Amino acid sequence: MPKMKTHRGAQKRFKSLKSGKIKRHRAYKRHILTKMSTKRKRQLRGGEYLTPGDVQLVRRLLPYG
Repeated sequence: MPKMKTHRGAQKRFKSLKSGKIKRHRAYKRHILTKMSTKRKRQLRGGEYLTPGDVQLVRRLLPYG
């Protein structure tokens, strides 16, 4: 039986934690930030955990994570 391949795009975007949760970065923090308020940019700074509905999908892409 061949080994399963890790989805390379998903591997770069998500980190699997020991607790079983999956960490992700927030969107809308790359460019055109001048029109965005300082408060909004500050709130986008930290990472976030995936919602339970998306966890199963990402686990399939990261079989060894």
